[in-house]
Amino acid sequence: MSRHSLGFGGPPPHPEATPPQAERPTVAHDPAYLSLRHAHRRFGVKATATAVGGFLLYVLLSSFTPGLMNRSLSGHLTLGLALGLGQFVLMAVIVWRYLVHLRTRVTPVVRGLRGLARHHEATGGGRGPAHPEPPAAPYDRGYRSW
Repeated sequence: MSRHSLGFGGPPPHPEATPPQAERPTVAHDPAYLSLRHAHRRFGVKATATAVGGFLLYVLLSSFTPGLMNRSLSGHLTLGLALGLGQFVLMAVIVWRYLVHLRTRVTPVVRGLRGLARHHEATGGGRGPAHPEPPAAPYDRGYRSW
């Protein structure tokens, strides 16, 4: 059931209002976009494998080697507790590497693609963005996460 038949949204677009898909240039076929997707997917697979592998190792050690996990390291601190707390450290390192990955590999490519799309829009080559960006607030200039 479509959104239109349920009464959501506006009327369906007029068939002549949109050019055929083959004529409309898309960012999805740009080599920079394809390399961005590849790099982002590769990082996601590595980060997920690291997180799941670390957790699985901890669970398997806890299940099959209780004597090792109950070994005291210092006072009441056991190896199992230290490895359990190490899960938080592992997640923090993965999040930190993700932010570095975004800052160094993703953001420059996204800025270039955004500039290319704006240039294409300014020259009248396309229909324009489906959701135009609101104008930046004066305090929003130069914002960087972390």
